[in-house]
Amino acid sequence: MNRTPFKPRTLGLIAAAVLALLALGLFVNRTPTPDPATPAVTGTAGTAKPSLTVAVIEAKSGMLPIKLAANGSVAAWQEASIGAETSGLRVAELHASVGDQVKKGQLLASFAAESVQADVALARAAVAEAQANAQEALANGDRARAIQGTGAISAQQINQYLTQEQTAQARVASAKAQLDSQLLRLKQTRLLAPDSGIISSRSATVGSVVAAGTEMFRLIRQGRLEWRGEVTSAELGRLSTGTGVVVTAPGGAQVKGRVRTLAPTVDATSRNGLVYVDLISPLAGNKPMANAFKPGMYARGEFELGSSTALSVPQTAVVVRDGFSYVYRVGPDNRVTQLKVQTGRIVGEQIEIQSGVKPEDKLVASGGSFLSDGDLVRVVDAALAPSAPAQAASK
Repeated sequence: MNRTPFKPRTLGLIAAAVLALLALGLFVNRTPTPDPATPAVTGTAGTAKPSLTVAVIEAKSGMLPIKLAANGSVAAWQEASIGAETSGLRVAELHASVGDQVKKGQLLASFAAESVQADVALARAAVAEAQANAQEALANGDRARAIQGTGAISAQQINQYLTQEQTAQARVASAKAQLDSQLLRLKQTRLLAPDSGIISSRSATVGSVVAAGTEMFRLIRQGRLEWRGEVTSAELGRLSTGTGVVVTAPGGAQVKGRVRTLAPTVDATSRNGLVYVDLISPLAGNKPMANAFKPGMYARGEFELGSSTALSVPQTAVVVRDGFSYVYRVGPDNRVTQLKVQTGRIVGEQIEIQSGVKPEDKLVASGGSFLSDGDLVRVVDAALAPSAPAQAASK
């Protein structure tokens, strides 16, 4: 059997390949021995790094006010319709405009009074004539009574004189009544304010001839406004006369109020009842009520129903995600746990926690929106804790 001898060059290549494979295997299987003097690597490959520096708080127990919110419209307490009391007179001058504050008895408009003055003069003359005729009839009646029973004149004629005397006195009374009527018309040529208040509308124009009963002005009596809040039939029973209210205008101005009365009926369609609230005075720092609140304005009110004990935390501690409210509790290992909570009343910077936490829980005071469940945090004093946005920017 013939064997093919390997050439020396081929044998050299094979030997070199075997030595290379042996060297590679030794390099891969070699495990380096760590040096005790070398520090451990921190970060993703070593010890965990805190996600945020936070301050912790505890939910505190205290008295929080109980409030009932409602919406409604602002309206005048009472409006007075002011119009002409006599017809056929021309408006000579207007003395008040929309927005004017007037007092009771103040002149609002005056009518041309020439024709009425002429009628007054005619009525005075009629009174004088009737009084003269009455004096003559009285003298005839006195004479008839003096000779009555003597037979000088018949009884029929005596009765006639006495009847004429009574008729003349009646005509005097009638003439005086007509004079009083004309004097009243003369007085009505001056249109006066029936009460103090604010002019809310004016429909009269100079030169127009108005009929009796035509509205010329509309007056908000005494400048008083009221808020008519709409509450459900279930909530209506929680309110009573005298309950305090804080009403907020669309512009943010607030005014104090007090429930004057409750509607005796509930709307059959909406199932809401009206609560009539007298607006009393603006809160400190707000604009005057007449400037901030106008009739017809829609406003929001909160009825003050007392107070009750509740747990509360700062609003910054609550994170809202996907329509739910959460807080973050810091554990002994400085890792946070996300807790779902039920919130309630908001008073200033505090928000009520109805369920989900205990008074002894350590909660993240702010910056919870930058955390996830299980994150490691560094806890510091509240005065030393930097703001969460600044920390997030530095990460």
